[in-house]
Amino acid sequence: MACFIVPAVEAIVVTVVRKVIEKKEKQPEEVSVVLDGTPETAYKVPFSRKLKWLTNLLWGGSALLAFEHVWHGEVVPWFPFLTAAADPADAAEMLHEMATVGVSMAALVTLVWLAMLGVSAVIEKRALKAEPVKA
Repeated sequence: MACFIVPAVEAIVVTVVRKVIEKKEKQPEEVSVVLDGTPETAYKVPFSRKLKWLTNLLWGGSALLAFEHVWHGEVVPWFPFLTAAADPADAAEMLHEMATVGVSMAALVTLVWLAMLGVSAVIEKRALKAEPVKA
């Protein structure tokens, strides 16, 4: 009924954090390396960009879920917008769904992002350990 609200709230928080971190970050240091015989430029991906991956996942998932709830008539364009909010018994069910399904979906998306960070770290290490270009 309203499970999309939880990832949307996480997306809002992460977006604000990303904006703060972007202002404090320096430009990434570039390193010229040779990968598979060709010169390449390698650099460490800034954390703010990695947070943007998370916000994109969260916003995209929330938008898709919101569309699905509109499609099924659970979200309407008039007050109280969520059909479950009109009846106190349905509101309790909606809050339970948000606490179980919404939180688990937000956690799963965050775990997928953490796996992406792990893969990114391996790729960055490999690139930065490559043979440096000799000037």
